[in-house]
Amino acid sequence: MSDPAFEAISKARRQTEGGNPQGACETLQTFLSTDPGCSKARLELARIMVYELDRRKEGIEQLDIILSEDPDNIDALKASTTVRMTEKRYREQVDEDYRRLISLTPEKDRREYAKVCAAYAVFLRVQMVRFQESGEYYEKAIAADPGAYEYHQDYAVLLLNDLKDYVKAKAELEEVLRLKPNSLSARKNYDILMKTKFDADGNLKKKRFFRH
Repeated sequence: MSDPAFEAISKARRQTEGGNPQGACETLQTFLSTDPGCSKARLELARIMVYELDRRKEGIEQLDIILSEDPDNIDALKASTTVRMTEKRYREQVDEDYRRLISLTPEKDRREYAKVCAAYAVFLRVQMVRFQESGEYYEKAIAADPGAYEYHQDYAVLLLNDLKDYVKAKAELEEVLRLKPNSLSARKNYDILMKTKFDADGNLKKKRFFRH
């Protein structure tokens, strides 16, 4: 027995791959006129509108339709946060969507949970300027997937530039170099950190206070 949704989505993808995203869009819109509640087809329509046709606003509207009917739709939440996170006007909504997405992602799915936490950490640092909270979510990502060097690397950058926690930054950079010994950026940052913030014995240099 044929699945109309699967057939419409498959046809739309073939059209997109063949260089006809507008035709793909129309295929999905026609299908959705008969089955407006099909979130998979609407999600594919949103993707094509945003990434293939540069119709960002319309694509976001499609995601909103899905989330208005199903606020816990994980795929739509992922797409929504990804599309909106770089625009300041959406900051509060994206913040709320990330928290919902994290609450819906099972911690036992460790890599996926880590990925979502790390993405939220980036958003908190760049868009919300909530550095302490960003660090907390990097730590959640690292705890869930300690072998992913990029989480240690990004956390080290936050520690160095924003939180000024050089002891933790040192530990994170050392972990990056353990996991990825050929990382030139980590090696450079580590060498600069050790030269400027630590003494010859590896202890954090004490701040000097000058009397006037």
